[in-house]
Amino acid sequence: MSPPRPHGDRYPLTPAELEAFRRDGYVHLPGLLSAAELAVLEPIYMRLLRREIPVTGRDYCDMSGDYQKSIEDYAILNVMLPRRYHPALCGNAYERRAADIARQLCGDDMELDYDQLVAKPPHKQAAVFHWHQDLGYWPITADTRTASFWLAFDDCAPDNGCVRFVVGSHLDPQLRPHLPLHGDRGKSHTLVAQVDEAHETIRPALLRKGDVTVHHERAVHGSGGNQSDRWRRGYVVAFRSRATVMQERALGFTHSHNDEVEVLNLIAQQTQRR
Repeated sequence: MSPPRPHGDRYPLTPAELEAFRRDGYVHLPGLLSAAELAVLEPIYMRLLRREIPVTGRDYCDMSGDYQKSIEDYAILNVMLPRRYHPALCGNAYERRAADIARQLCGDDMELDYDQLVAKPPHKQAAVFHWHQDLGYWPITADTRTASFWLAFDDCAPDNGCVRFVVGSHLDPQLRPHLPLHGDRGKSHTLVAQVDEAHETIRPALLRKGDVTVHHERAVHGSGGNQSDRWRRGYVVAFRSRATVMQERALGFTHSHNDEVEVLNLIAQQTQRR
Protein backbone atom coordinates (compact mmCIF):
# COMPACT_ATOMS: atom_id res chain seq x y z
CA MET A 1 0.00 0.00 0.00
CA SER A 2 1.37 3.43 -0.94
CA PRO A 3 1.83 6.02 1.86
CA PRO A 4 -0.80 8.76 2.27
CA ARG A 5 -0.25 11.96 0.35
CA PRO A 6 1.41 14.07 1.44
CA HIS A 7 3.72 12.02 3.65
CA GLY A 8 6.04 14.46 5.42
CA ASP A 9 8.11 16.13 2.71
CA ARG A 10 7.14 13.41 0.25
CA TYR A 11 4.28 13.47 -2.24
CA PRO A 12 4.52 10.23 -4.22
CA LEU A 13 3.18 10.57 -7.75
CA THR A 14 1.05 7.93 -9.39
CA PRO A 15 1.88 6.52 -12.84
CA ALA A 16 -1.19 8.37 -14.19
CA GLU A 17 0.11 11.69 -12.86
CA LEU A 18 3.56 11.12 -14.33
CA GLU A 19 1.95 10.29 -17.66
CA ALA A 20 -0.30 13.39 -17.56
CA PHE A 21 2.74 15.65 -17.17
CA ARG A 22 4.47 13.98 -20.13
CA ARG A 23 1.34 13.83 -22.32
CA ASP A 24 -0.45 17.11 -21.52
CA GLY A 25 2.42 19.33 -20.37
CA TYR A 26 0.94 19.79 -16.91
CA VAL A 27 -0.59 17.82 -14.05
CA HIS A 28 -3.10 18.74 -11.33
CA LEU A 29 -2.12 17.45 -7.88
CA PRO A 30 -4.75 17.69 -5.13
CA GLY A 31 -4.10 18.60 -1.51
CA LEU A 32 -0.41 19.43 -1.64
CA LEU A 33 -0.78 21.59 1.46
CA SER A 34 -3.22 21.23 4.34
CA ALA A 35 -5.35 24.06 5.71
CA ALA A 36 -2.97 24.33 8.67
CA GLU A 37 0.08 24.58 6.40
CA LEU A 38 -1.61 27.23 4.24
CA ALA A 39 -2.49 29.18 7.40
CA VAL A 40 1.21 29.56 8.15
CA LEU A 41 1.98 31.00 4.70
CA GLU A 42 -1.12 33.10 4.04
CA PRO A 43 -0.33 35.97 6.45
CA ILE A 44 3.13 36.34 4.90
CA TYR A 45 1.60 36.29 1.44
CA MET A 46 -0.79 39.11 2.34
CA ARG A 47 1.91 41.18 4.06
CA LEU A 48 3.89 41.05 0.80
CA LEU A 49 0.82 42.04 -1.25
CA ARG A 50 0.08 44.94 1.11
CA ARG A 51 3.74 46.05 0.87
CA GLU A 52 4.19 45.68 4.62
CA ILE A 53 7.29 43.70 3.65
CA PRO A 54 9.24 46.01 1.31
CA VAL A 55 9.84 44.80 -2.25
CA THR A 56 12.13 46.93 -4.40
CA GLY A 57 11.74 48.30 -7.90
CA ARG A 58 9.84 46.32 -10.49
CA ASP A 59 9.72 43.16 -8.40
CA TYR A 60 6.34 44.49 -7.23
CA CYS A 61 4.34 45.22 -10.35
CA ASP A 62 1.14 44.65 -12.32
CA MET A 63 1.46 41.72 -14.74
CA SER A 64 -1.62 42.80 -16.68
CA GLY A 65 -0.35 46.18 -17.77
CA ASP A 66 2.49 48.65 -17.85
CA TYR A 67 4.98 49.65 -15.18
CA GLN A 68 3.57 53.17 -14.98
CA LYS A 69 0.18 52.23 -13.47
CA SER A 70 -0.64 53.44 -9.98
CA ILE A 71 -0.98 50.60 -7.48
CA GLU A 72 -4.70 51.30 -7.04
CA ASP A 73 -5.18 50.32 -10.70
CA TYR A 74 -3.22 47.06 -10.53
CA ALA A 75 -5.21 44.10 -11.83
CA ILE A 76 -2.63 41.31 -11.26
CA LEU A 77 -0.50 41.94 -8.20
CA ASN A 78 2.88 40.35 -8.86
CA VAL A 79 5.73 39.86 -6.37
CA MET A 80 8.91 38.40 -7.77
CA LEU A 81 11.33 36.47 -5.54
CA PRO A 82 9.40 36.81 -2.26
CA ARG A 83 11.90 34.59 -0.44
CA ARG A 84 14.57 37.22 -1.27
CA TYR A 85 12.51 39.89 0.48
CA HIS A 86 11.33 37.65 3.31
CA PRO A 87 13.99 34.97 3.92
CA ALA A 88 11.81 33.21 6.50
CA LEU A 89 9.95 31.70 3.52
CA CYS A 90 13.01 29.67 2.56
CA GLY A 91 12.57 25.95 3.16
CA ASN A 92 8.84 26.11 3.91
CA ALA A 93 6.62 23.02 3.56
CA TYR A 94 5.54 23.99 0.05
CA GLU A 95 9.12 24.32 -1.19
CA ARG A 96 10.13 21.01 0.38
CA ARG A 97 7.20 19.04 -1.01
CA ALA A 98 7.51 20.66 -4.45
CA ALA A 99 11.21 19.73 -4.52
CA ASP A 100 10.26 16.09 -4.06
CA ILE A 101 7.75 16.23 -6.91
CA ALA A 102 10.18 18.08 -9.20
CA ARG A 103 12.74 15.32 -8.75
CA GLN A 104 10.13 12.67 -9.62
CA LEU A 105 9.11 14.54 -12.77
CA CYS A 106 12.44 15.84 -14.04
CA GLY A 107 15.38 14.21 -12.26
CA ASP A 108 17.41 14.24 -9.07
CA ASP A 109 19.41 17.36 -10.00
CA MET A 110 16.45 19.74 -9.78
CA GLU A 111 16.69 22.72 -7.43
CA LEU A 112 14.61 25.82 -6.75
CA ASP A 113 15.24 28.52 -9.35
CA TYR A 114 12.75 31.24 -8.38
CA ASP A 115 9.49 31.98 -6.58
CA GLN A 116 6.65 34.39 -7.28
CA LEU A 117 3.27 35.54 -5.95
CA VAL A 118 0.51 36.27 -8.49
CA ALA A 119 -2.82 37.57 -7.16
CA LYS A 120 -6.02 38.83 -8.78
CA PRO A 121 -8.27 40.86 -6.47
CA PRO A 122 -12.05 40.51 -6.77
CA HIS A 123 -13.83 42.29 -9.63
CA LYS A 124 -10.70 42.83 -11.73
CA GLN A 125 -11.90 41.93 -15.20
CA ALA A 126 -8.70 43.40 -16.64
CA ALA A 127 -6.65 40.76 -14.76
CA VAL A 128 -5.84 38.86 -17.95
CA PHE A 129 -2.55 36.95 -18.00
CA HIS A 130 -1.88 36.57 -21.70
CA TRP A 131 -0.96 33.29 -23.40
CA HIS A 132 2.73 32.49 -22.99
CA GLN A 133 5.31 29.78 -22.46
CA ASP A 134 7.58 30.26 -19.46
CA LEU A 135 10.58 29.42 -21.61
CA GLY A 136 9.77 32.51 -23.69
CA TYR A 137 10.81 34.70 -20.75
CA TRP A 138 14.15 33.04 -20.07
CA PRO A 139 17.63 33.06 -21.65
CA ILE A 140 18.86 30.17 -23.74
CA THR A 141 20.33 27.31 -21.73
CA ALA A 142 21.49 23.87 -22.76
CA ASP A 143 19.10 22.10 -20.39
CA THR A 144 15.54 23.48 -20.23
CA ARG A 145 13.96 20.92 -17.88
CA THR A 146 11.56 22.75 -15.56
CA ALA A 147 8.82 21.89 -13.09
CA SER A 148 6.77 25.04 -12.40
CA PHE A 149 4.31 24.83 -9.50
CA TRP A 150 1.20 26.97 -9.02
CA LEU A 151 -0.27 26.64 -5.51
CA ALA A 152 -3.87 27.83 -5.01
CA PHE A 153 -4.62 29.95 -1.94
CA ASP A 154 -8.24 30.16 -3.11
CA ASP A 155 -10.60 27.89 -5.00
CA CYS A 156 -9.92 28.62 -8.67
CA ALA A 157 -12.41 28.47 -11.54
CA PRO A 158 -13.05 30.42 -14.75
CA ASP A 159 -15.08 33.09 -12.96
CA ASN A 160 -12.11 34.24 -10.86
CA GLY A 161 -9.52 33.79 -13.59
CA CYS A 162 -8.06 30.31 -13.14
CA VAL A 163 -5.04 29.26 -15.19
CA ARG A 164 -5.86 27.64 -18.55
CA PHE A 165 -3.51 25.32 -20.44
CA VAL A 166 -3.21 24.57 -24.14
CA VAL A 167 -3.07 20.80 -23.80
CA GLY A 168 -0.05 19.16 -25.45
CA SER A 169 1.47 22.48 -26.55
CA HIS A 170 4.77 21.53 -24.89
CA LEU A 171 5.23 19.02 -27.74
CA ASP A 172 5.42 21.76 -30.39
CA PRO A 173 8.73 21.42 -32.25
CA GLN A 174 9.57 25.11 -31.77
CA LEU A 175 8.97 27.73 -29.13
CA ARG A 176 6.19 30.08 -30.21
CA PRO A 177 7.15 33.69 -30.94
CA HIS A 178 6.58 35.98 -27.93
CA LEU A 179 5.97 39.70 -28.44
CA PRO A 180 5.92 42.40 -25.72
CA LEU A 181 2.36 43.34 -24.76
CA HIS A 182 3.07 47.05 -25.11
CA GLY A 183 5.78 46.78 -27.75
CA ASP A 184 8.61 47.52 -25.32
CA ARG A 185 9.94 45.45 -22.40
CA GLY A 186 10.86 48.70 -20.69
CA LYS A 187 7.14 49.53 -20.41
CA SER A 188 5.82 46.11 -19.42
CA HIS A 189 7.32 42.74 -18.56
CA THR A 190 4.44 40.88 -20.20
CA LEU A 191 4.93 38.83 -23.38
CA VAL A 192 2.21 37.35 -25.57
CA ALA A 193 2.22 34.15 -27.65
CA GLN A 194 -0.35 33.30 -30.31
CA VAL A 195 -3.01 30.63 -29.64
CA ASP A 196 -5.69 29.44 -32.05
CA GLU A 197 -8.47 29.08 -29.49
CA ALA A 198 -10.89 27.67 -32.06
CA HIS A 199 -8.69 24.71 -32.97
CA GLU A 200 -6.41 24.01 -29.99
CA THR A 201 -7.50 22.08 -26.90
CA ILE A 202 -7.77 24.46 -23.95
CA ARG A 203 -8.44 23.17 -20.45
CA PRO A 204 -9.05 25.21 -17.27
CA ALA A 205 -7.23 24.16 -14.10
CA LEU A 206 -10.06 23.86 -11.57
CA LEU A 207 -8.30 23.91 -8.21
CA ARG A 208 -9.32 23.74 -4.59
CA LYS A 209 -7.39 25.71 -2.01
CA GLY A 210 -4.18 23.76 -1.32
CA ASP A 211 -4.06 22.09 -4.75
CA VAL A 212 -1.27 22.69 -7.26
CA THR A 213 -0.63 22.40 -10.93
CA VAL A 214 2.85 21.55 -12.17
CA HIS A 215 3.69 22.45 -15.74
CA HIS A 216 6.38 22.00 -18.36
CA GLU A 217 8.47 24.98 -19.46
CA ARG A 218 6.95 24.85 -22.98
CA ALA A 219 3.31 24.43 -21.91
CA VAL A 220 1.30 27.38 -23.27
CA HIS A 221 -0.88 28.84 -20.54
CA GLY A 222 -2.70 32.01 -19.52
CA SER A 223 -5.75 33.16 -17.60
CA GLY A 224 -8.77 35.43 -17.84
CA GLY A 225 -9.91 38.27 -15.61
CA ASN A 226 -11.48 37.95 -12.18
CA GLN A 227 -15.22 38.57 -12.44
CA SER A 228 -16.04 37.10 -9.03
CA ASP A 229 -16.37 38.33 -5.45
CA ARG A 230 -13.32 36.37 -4.29
CA TRP A 231 -9.56 36.54 -4.71
CA ARG A 232 -7.51 34.33 -7.00
CA ARG A 233 -4.12 34.02 -5.29
CA GLY A 234 -1.31 31.79 -6.55
CA TYR A 235 2.15 31.03 -5.19
CA VAL A 236 4.67 29.89 -7.78
CA VAL A 237 7.89 27.96 -7.25
CA ALA A 238 9.92 26.75 -10.22
CA PHE A 239 12.60 24.07 -10.21
CA ARG A 240 15.32 23.71 -12.86
CA SER A 241 18.51 21.70 -13.07
CA ARG A 242 21.42 22.80 -10.91
CA ALA A 243 23.55 23.37 -14.02
CA THR A 244 20.86 25.56 -15.60
CA VAL A 245 20.46 27.69 -12.48
CA MET A 246 24.22 28.20 -12.38
CA GLN A 247 24.24 29.16 -16.06
CA GLU A 248 21.44 31.70 -15.56
CA ARG A 249 23.20 33.30 -12.62
CA ALA A 250 26.45 33.52 -14.58
CA LEU A 251 24.52 35.54 -17.18
CA GLY A 252 23.23 37.84 -14.44
CA PHE A 253 19.70 36.46 -14.78
CA THR A 254 17.88 35.89 -11.46
CA HIS A 255 14.21 36.21 -12.62
CA SER A 256 14.03 39.61 -10.93
CA HIS A 257 12.32 42.30 -12.98
CA ASN A 258 15.22 44.49 -11.86
CA ASP A 259 17.84 42.37 -13.66
CA GLU A 260 20.03 44.33 -16.06
CA VAL A 261 20.20 41.45 -18.54
CA GLU A 262 18.78 42.45 -21.93
CA VAL A 263 16.06 39.82 -21.87
CA LEU A 264 14.39 40.91 -25.09
CA ASN A 265 17.52 40.21 -27.13
CA LEU A 266 17.82 36.81 -25.49
CA ILE A 267 14.21 36.04 -26.36
CA ALA A 268 14.76 37.03 -29.98
CA GLN A 269 17.76 34.70 -30.18
CA GLN A 270 15.81 31.93 -28.50
CA THR A 271 12.86 32.22 -30.87
CA GLN A 272 15.20 31.93 -33.85
CA ARG A 273 17.07 28.92 -32.49
CA ARG A 274 14.27 26.74 -31.07
